Amino acid sequence: MPDMPGPLADVIVIDLTRALAGPHAAMMLGDLGARVIKVESPVAGDDSRTWGPPFLGPDDDPVSTYFLSCNRNKESVTADLKAPDGKDLLRRLVGRADVLMENFRPGVLDRLGFSVDRLHALNPRLVVLSITGFGHDGPEGGRPGYDQIAQGEAGLMSLTGASPDEPTRVGVPISDLLAGMYGAYGVVAALHERNRTGRGRVVRTSLLAATVGAHAFQGTRYTVAGEVGRAQGNHHPSISPYGSFQCADGLVQISVGSEALWRAFAPLVDIDPGTPSLATNQFRVQNRAQLTELIEAAFGRAKAAEWLPRLAAAGVPAGAVRSLDQVYEWDQTRSQGLLIDVKHEVLGRIKLPGPPLRFDGVEHQHAAPPTLGQHNDSVRGWLDSSER
Repeated sequence: MPDMPGPLADVIVIDLTRALAGPHAAMMLGDLGARVIKVESPVAGDDSRTWGPPFLGPDDDPVSTYFLSCNRNKESVTADLKAPDGKDLLRRLVGRADVLMENFRPGVLDRLGFSVDRLHALNPRLVVLSITGFGHDGPEGGRPGYDQIAQGEAGLMSLTGASPDEPTRVGVPISDLLAGMYGAYGVVAALHERNRTGRGRVVRTSLLAATVGAHAFQGTRYTVAGEVGRAQGNHHPSISPYGSFQCADGLVQISVGSEALWRAFAPLVDIDPGTPSLATNQFRVQNRAQLTELIEAAFGRAKAAEWLPRLAAAGVPAGAVRSLDQVYEWDQTRSQGLLIDVKHEVLGRIKLPGPPLRFDGVEHQHAAPPTLGQHNDSVRGWLDSSER
């Protein structure tokens, strides 16, 4: 299939963000075909260029794999936004852009001379995404935001871990990623609204808001029922059996989310599904320890590779616990476009995790994350030619 433009191919994004939440939001739009121009400080660029190890490439030009994770499909220009020539470059970019993304602390962009009013005076159609740590207002709106701090402050760590005494961060920077996802979602909504109104809008989210927004049933468990959820390892607090169970050589995960599935599953582990203490999900949750002991006694008689086909044959949702190398070597992962091949300016051909969305009829050719200032000449040349 020939390369086809993505659904946002007519959108120009100015990415002033750094670290992860903002860059992830901008990358999502780049994955959809938008032209994303990343503006970085001239000396060191995005903070994440220094985050490692691992680093790859020559000692005098090391490349951070962290930076590679959130900056595909972008161009990089350098500018000192405190200097006149940097301010002028940003002014020219704003005049051509559809979206500007920033994740400065509240007030920083104003002090640089680019308040929301100024941005909309330069370009009334501009959509502005602002991502902060704890919100742009409120009693703690000025606090700096970092993922692990947000996971703790927003309650996520209290729900994660082996027990309530061991609050644990999620193994990826999930608060940053959620803020980026919500931010990109808000931008697309604002672009749609602009088609009707002709004017851009400011979209705001934060690491706090994004994490609270993902509380799901744990949130209503408290706001409606008054119950405070706590970490309880790899078992679901409201469904049983639903979680990880030990086999002879490792873990298998099962999700018995209905009574029909329970009737299919129970005989596999020598349990009468009508046992009074286990006959309904409510009873199984209340008697989870007893049920777990029975399941693991049965699972322990065979290896995970033997249990998975048995469960599949019975129609019981189940799965392995894979390491990341196993995930990226898995045929199913590759079939979904989740591993892409790109050519990096320094590293040559590399493989990156791919975007999680696919559109029928669109075959997007992805670009490697840029080196610092890689597109200085081409972007400035484009601005010069467009202003003649």
